Amino acid sequence: MAIKKKKSGGGGANWMDTYGDMVTLLLCFFVLLYSMSTISEDNWKAIVQSFNPTAVEDIRATTGAGGPDADNTGETGHESVEEMQEQVEQDMQSLLQAIQEFVQQQNLQDAVTVSQDGGKIFITFSQSVFFDGESAVIRKEAYPILDGVSDMLSSVAESLDEVRVQGHTARAGQGPNNVVNDRTLSSNRAANVIVYIQQHSVVPPSCLVSEGFGEWRPVAPNDTAENRAKNRRVEMIVSGRDIEAEMEEQGGIQQYIVMTS
Repeated sequence: MAIKKKKSGGGGANWMDTYGDMVTLLLCFFVLLYSMSTISEDNWKAIVQSFNPTAVEDIRATTGAGGPDADNTGETGHESVEEMQEQVEQDMQSLLQAIQEFVQQQNLQDAVTVSQDGGKIFITFSQSVFFDGESAVIRKEAYPILDGVSDMLSSVAESLDEVRVQGHTARAGQGPNNVVNDRTLSSNRAANVIVYIQQHSVVPPSCLVSEGFGEWRPVAPNDTAENRAKNRRVEMIVSGRDIEAEMEEQGGIQQYIVMTS
């Protein structure tokens, strides 16, 4: 006669196994959290890529606590900000010098003026350099100038905050110009210069701005042909980045933005 063996109750053992697994997982989780409080940038990248091997990281470091470097007192961050700002200022000085040398080499002193004020570089081109009268089409003779400017802007692209091009006209008669023609002409001239720079440089398009003022921001009275020629111009204003201001806008928190490719 077959003897039936009594099944032993395994519920308690199974419950203990599940509890032990849960405690182990919790321990691993808290160890991971603790390790992330002092993790280096390279290790943080490794963790991110372990979850997403195709991740592309765009890291923007800012000052303050939080993020993977929470134990940092902020001193290293401040030093980094100072170094970054110093690089921006050096690039802007290099750009100014390069443009000045370019103007001299090309004998453009009568048509192009360059100055600096408040960390910004101001470049003024007379209408005759880029455009024919009443036209917004860039002259072929202006291409080498714009190519040179585009190359110089590209060389410091990472330090640029904004490249703003402004179009200006001159009052042709005793009364105001036709509003539509005046505004459209100045705006189209500025836009065409910006389009050319965007197509021939690596400056981020978000940094490029164009605007037209028509006749309403003259630099000389419109009483003589010479003065009207001064008012018919294209101005370029180049601004360098303000690293500290960028940090404040981001809340002073070190951000690691992961973008999937």
